[in-house]
Amino acid sequence: MSYKYLLDIALILLSTKLLGLITRRFNLPQVVGALLAGVILGPSFLNILQETDFISRMAELGVIVLMFTAGLESDISQLKSTGKDSFIVALLGVIIPLIGGTAVAYIFNDGSLTTVSELLQNIFIGTILTATSVSITVESLKELGKLSEKSASIILGAAVIDDILGILVLTVVSSLADSSINIWIVILKIIGFFIFALIIGYLVYIFFDKWISKYDIDKRRFVIGAFVICLLLSFSAEAFFGVADITGAFIAGLVLSRNRETPYIVKRFDIVSYILLSPIFFASIGINMTIPKMSISVIIMTIVLIVIAMITKVIGCGLGAKLCGYSKCEVIQIGIGMISRGEVALIVANKGMKLGIMNSYFLPSVIIMVIITTIVTPILLKKAYKC
Repeated sequence: MSYKYLLDIALILLSTKLLGLITRRFNLPQVVGALLAGVILGPSFLNILQETDFISRMAELGVIVLMFTAGLESDISQLKSTGKDSFIVALLGVIIPLIGGTAVAYIFNDGSLTTVSELLQNIFIGTILTATSVSITVESLKELGKLSEKSASIILGAAVIDDILGILVLTVVSSLADSSINIWIVILKIIGFFIFALIIGYLVYIFFDKWISKYDIDKRRFVIGAFVICLLLSFSAEAFFGVADITGAFIAGLVLSRNRETPYIVKRFDIVSYILLSPIFFASIGINMTIPKMSISVIIMTIVLIVIAMITKVIGCGLGAKLCGYSKCEVIQIGIGMISRGEVALIVANKGMKLGIMNSYFLPSVIIMVIITTIVTPILLKKAYKC
């Protein structure tokens, strides 16, 4: 048995903390430092750390806990009141990037992939741009102390809906290349998950509330109970319904967000997230971001793709927020909060490569786009909340 994973954890915790402190000195969010730590220590630069099965699983647990605590700290009544607004923001935040990404691919596609139509290849690049990785935004909002604000509720709500819409778009595009994928089954599974979450969520809320009222002696048991609920909903979402596990974790947090021990539970999760899980998750993103070799044509395409990726999310989500009557500052905050593509875009790209509908010519540009949007989002978000 190798004990190198202990050294890996030590290096991740030390480097993320040190670079987090350095980035804070430059008035940047600490999450930027954590991401840079992964990039610097990973295969792109020093090659000291590599993605292992252990790091991958711990990182997955890290993002689950991050989204669970985001749900716990969310105002569920505010999320209810902004449900329609979140849907409009998410819908336009999917449509505009889909069009923008497809247009970029149409201009730069070199035609080297001949097994599927160029139109389908181009649409798939647009599909990658529809993705939103809310975990980066959540951590930044927590650091800024803005997680309870109305614009943050819109971002969280829209990100969950964006995830669902993204699955539908990906399924439609994939089904055109793979006849074994049935879009109607996917839609039924998504609807089934939310019905399941509504029923189970209500039962869990009643049970948890009565449990707290009856056994208010050792509060630590409530933390364990809450974590079990989080993990079971995360597992159920992914395993039975094909919905992202982080969506299940976020809903679990919402279910438990209105009991009297929520502040205590949040504090305990914040500790384990801060000292172990979050640093591993954000460093893991950086480790996975291998910077590829670039030609002049690919560099030009990459710059265009980055600009389009950022602008289309800001315009799409910002326009949705504007139509819903939000202020100029809130429109900017919501638009910027949805920019980060993170691991979600890489997962979608990997799916496209496996299905043979993504031209490998675009892969370096997609990877760089993910790196830039992931690092830039916390920086821009901090400036947006000074508005």
